[in-house]
Amino acid sequence: MPLRQAGPLRGTRGFTQTRFRRRQRPPRLTADRPGRRAGLREAVLPSLTRTGTFVLVAALGWLLAENRDWVGTYRSDVYLALAGTLLAVGLYASTYGIDLGAARRNARLVVLAVSGGVVVKAALISAAMYLAFQEPAYLVLGVAVAQIDPVSFAAARLTSRMSAQARTILSAWASFDDPITVLLTVYAAAWVWPLVPADPAAAPAPPHTGFESFGLSLAQNLALAAVAALVWWGTERLRRWVRSGRLVTALQIVVLAGLAAFAVWQFLMLALAVAGLFYRPPLGAVLDRLTQGAFLAASFALGLVLVGGISSLAGVVLGLAAVGAHVVVALVIGWRLPRSDRVDVLLGQQNGITAIILALVLERQFVGTVAVVGPAILTINVLHALTNGLREAYRRPGPAADLPAPPLGSPLSPRQG
Repeated sequence: MPLRQAGPLRGTRGFTQTRFRRRQRPPRLTADRPGRRAGLREAVLPSLTRTGTFVLVAALGWLLAENRDWVGTYRSDVYLALAGTLLAVGLYASTYGIDLGAARRNARLVVLAVSGGVVVKAALISAAMYLAFQEPAYLVLGVAVAQIDPVSFAAARLTSRMSAQARTILSAWASFDDPITVLLTVYAAAWVWPLVPADPAAAPAPPHTGFESFGLSLAQNLALAAVAALVWWGTERLRRWVRSGRLVTALQIVVLAGLAAFAVWQFLMLALAVAGLFYRPPLGAVLDRLTQGAFLAASFALGLVLVGGISSLAGVVLGLAAVGAHVVVALVIGWRLPRSDRVDVLLGQQNGITAIILALVLERQFVGTVAVVGPAILTINVLHALTNGLREAYRRPGPAADLPAPPLGSPLSPRQG
């Protein structure tokens, strides 16, 4: 009865607030589970959606090639020009989007990741493929999937709760390792080419990609990059004398298009990647759309080549080797990071437009590359989606992700066990 006599007090403000608070305080186990499911869903869906888009567009290309009986499209000059153009867009976009300030703050790790990291990853993947299949042509495939795709990472990090430091590291790593991977792929192909039995279905290599022309190619890349730097400096100085800044911007864009066309024609991709570090007209939104279009076009072109067949087993092994090699390299590079950041870096491997385009370029010399790299990309991205989804679901609360990250190795960068 005393409890029932308290009924008239239900209309009071204090009792209503107390009752509301009690109803809004569910058991701890019940509160954790929905949060974990939401984190898993938010982390997995973007990566799986992008991977599903890749599969769908590639399937459309495969269906078209199957219905039209298009075989050997990779041998045409149009194919090479398309692959070179897509590669140029992807490379320029990757370096254009680099945060130079963040890269300077983490210069030691960035240099280590994109030099020794990329080389060691490529060597580990290639060694695993050669040991598994005993085919020299597979040595070059490890280089093609060694990089982290910057566009895919940029999309994935929007839904991730990783720290600002982990985001900075992976973003810089993903942006810088693309041009290094392209160079390694081109010259690894020149090294492996004599070891592979002659294939009448193969087409000639792009210009200036052999060891005998390495010095000439490097000099031409540096010369083109110097021309781009000179033009950028001159047009920026021109702004002082021209009232309309739009005219100068338009001139910079026209010159950039000409430089890109020349780079594609002579396959001077290093120069274009270097130019992206300083030649930066306001093209952010346009470049994003171009990159997305290039991704779809590359996926479609990959489907056209896949009509020749798919090497599922080799692709899965290549994908697992790429993920495993990244874990090994990330353990060495990130051993001084806090434990939470180290886990995020370990799970950072994913592929996208660069791996697709490199497969398209290599197909001309090493017929069957696309058949292996296609399922490898699918394997890598599915593993990335699932592992990062579980990571987000069971991530422990930490500092806010939008806080500025201190430079690695500074006193403000703590180490945790």
